[in-house]
Amino acid sequence: MLIGGTWVEASSGETIATHNPATGELLATVPAADEHDVDRAVEAALAAQPEWRRRGPRDRARLLEQVATRLESDGERLAWIDAADSGNPLQGMRKDVRAAVDYIRYMCGIALELKGETIPVAGNVLDYTLRQPFGVVARITPFNHPLMFAAQKIAAPLIAGNAVVLKPSTLAPLAPLEFARAIDGILPPGVLSVLTGSGETCGRALVRHRGVRRIAFTGSVETGQQLSRDAAEGGIKVLSLELGGKNPIVVMPDADPDKAAQAGSTGMNLDWTLGQSCGSTSRAFVHESLYDAFVDGVRQRFDALRIGQPTDERTQLGSLVSAAQLAKVERYVALGTAEGAELVTGGTRPVDERLARGFFYRPTLFAHVRPEMRIAREEIFGPVLSVLSWRDEAGMLANVNELAYGLSANIWTNDLRTAHRLADEIEAGYVWINGDGRHFTGAPFGGVKSSGIGSEESLDELLSYTQKKNVSVFL
Repeated sequence: MLIGGTWVEASSGETIATHNPATGELLATVPAADEHDVDRAVEAALAAQPEWRRRGPRDRARLLEQVATRLESDGERLAWIDAADSGNPLQGMRKDVRAAVDYIRYMCGIALELKGETIPVAGNVLDYTLRQPFGVVARITPFNHPLMFAAQKIAAPLIAGNAVVLKPSTLAPLAPLEFARAIDGILPPGVLSVLTGSGETCGRALVRHRGVRRIAFTGSVETGQQLSRDAAEGGIKVLSLELGGKNPIVVMPDADPDKAAQAGSTGMNLDWTLGQSCGSTSRAFVHESLYDAFVDGVRQRFDALRIGQPTDERTQLGSLVSAAQLAKVERYVALGTAEGAELVTGGTRPVDERLARGFFYRPTLFAHVRPEMRIAREEIFGPVLSVLSWRDEAGMLANVNELAYGLSANIWTNDLRTAHRLADEIEAGYVWINGDGRHFTGAPFGGVKSSGIGSEESLDELLSYTQKKNVSVFL
């Protein structure tokens, strides 16, 4: 792992094994960082950050442009590593590389927006504001897009003048480490460190460290809550959290059922992460007049998807990331059946000896789901879509908004007034209208309620890594 510009083992000598989730094959071992390694990384960051800050945003952006170019040139190798380590299809990991490159360049392009303001005041006084970095930022990223999140999520804090300590998930750490190796030598030593270690040991020590003043985390609501408690142990820190979702797709009676069914399938992000996505629209609220057509359309699309080895060019669906994720999905499928939902398709592992050693699972569709069922209320983080029927709009909206989640939503209607009204009334941080779940560079993405704090993927993210200081000059 990378600490202070040097590739090192863990202080303890302990390691963590990482396996290919599609085959069970041991891929590598990585260092198991502990609190001593966290201290070393934060101390290196504290030492490097003042000079990094003095470079100014344009110079910092020029170096990040080099990072983007290096990532782009090494993208095919990194995408292959990412597919092998995470279980996600190679096609999707290539998209992740392109998305990361584009986003780093976007952040470089808006670097000069790190500017202050002048405030008109009475008398001979000049009043202005400055935007200044926090110092050391901890970025903790999840397993579902290992490379993309590692590369994307360092751009804003670095361009803002912070040093970054990155901790990727131990379930898929290889591509983030290899990315750091690929860009080695571009950034000054200590400006970026990459630690691999468990959340319980490395992650907890990192967020509690008094040298870390800004934290950004992507993951589950439960972990976000624990992280918030841990961070408070190390002082008052600024947090941004992108957490879970149980995101609704709402199909109105005037929608095209075939297009809505396509969105219902696409919105599950099956061909990218097998539904292991906080943005998956895993609750479908379909008007009773279109219900059967929607369910049948989604079923056909689910059944047509090709499951295979993630590194195979032809694969559309890869595997879940771990045995624990597979067991979780299986528990919820059994629970849905016990609760009385109709299992329309899926609900089993694929019958293919070539896939027997991996954590594969068929896309699963439940119909006749009721709002009180746990499969309609809890984030499964896997390939399970629950479809609920509705007649009364007010009741439907109450069911949509009653959960603690509020990340994203998708509305399908041909009525413009209905679309805007529902977009206003649904409690979510990001709403698509007749969309398919795509993100757009520069459009802020973030959750409300228990789905998170703050917005990313936009100017808001860059500014969030600065503190505003006011200066009054008496002339």
